Amino acid sequence: MRKRILTGDRPTGKLHLGHYVGSLASRVKLQDEYECFFIIADYHTLTTAPEKEKVRRLSSLTRELVLDYLSVGIDPAKATIYLQSQVPEVCELSLIFGMLVGISRLQRVPTLKDMIRDLKIENPSFGLLGYPVLQAADILMVRANLVPVGKDQVSHVELTREIARKFNKLYGKVFPEPEPLVGEVPTLVGIDGKKKMSKSLGNCIFLSDPPEEVERKVMMMYTDPARIHPTDPGHVEGNPVFIYHDAFNSNKEEVEELKDRYRKGTVGDVEVKRKLARAINDFLSPIRKRREAFSGKEGIIEEILGEGREKVRREAVSTLSRVKKAMGLAL
Repeated sequence: MRKRILTGDRPTGKLHLGHYVGSLASRVKLQDEYECFFIIADYHTLTTAPEKEKVRRLSSLTRELVLDYLSVGIDPAKATIYLQSQVPEVCELSLIFGMLVGISRLQRVPTLKDMIRDLKIENPSFGLLGYPVLQAADILMVRANLVPVGKDQVSHVELTREIARKFNKLYGKVFPEPEPLVGEVPTLVGIDGKKKMSKSLGNCIFLSDPPEEVERKVMMMYTDPARIHPTDPGHVEGNPVFIYHDAFNSNKEEVEELKDRYRKGTVGDVEVKRKLARAINDFLSPIRKRREAFSGKEGIIEEILGEGREKVRREAVSTLSRVKKAMGLAL
């Protein structure tokens, strides 16, 4: 029997290059090797955006997210794509798991602290504090063995492992302890060079950006602040433009030549950026074409999510039955 994978995204907007290197690329590869479940975690959006006008946008944002999945090569014939809110059993499992985790443990989750700081949240809601527990329920509901994540999300998988371990110790073995799988370039710096690429920080290149928008964003990119003139020797290591060249420019000989010239001060930022824009657009071209093709198929998104819902509900009912029987809650 193939091992299982679960990962996914909150429907907060279109996906970007950071998502691709952090998890999407590995999902595409692993869908041929594992039984994959890809969750669109709409409940998780409520932790930071519960306002009615934002909730109303979830339907259209979910559609964009599914299109992003399809455009990068995730195949619904190989993987299960589903909407979190269509699986009510996950809420019940999250409630049970919440009894096994202390508040102080949740307060130590690094990404939770970062989110509260970055969004300047003065009074975190109960839901926000507990969202790693709900995430654990998502993962363990389908009894996943592997969770592809960016480096910044490894701490969430570790909490999931702790919850699975504690449940199994208290009530008997029901859950596997899932392992994180970090992408080849786990965290991609934003075009501002100061933070990781993030929709909320507005420093992204989206997978669906048209060529002219990609070029505009690349030409704005942060480079070496100590380099004033094109003839000044520049730093390649840690330079966002070269991080992107390494990740997306398939012409490795060109990349090495640019690095050598940059160190010597014989190439300007404009040329380096123009070649980067071309490389990123070459990378995104087949992704854009697949997105356009799927966008033209009426009802395809609803069909994919409907099939996913039915499969995951079967798994969810089975898991919850095992949980209650192990705990002694089953009648």
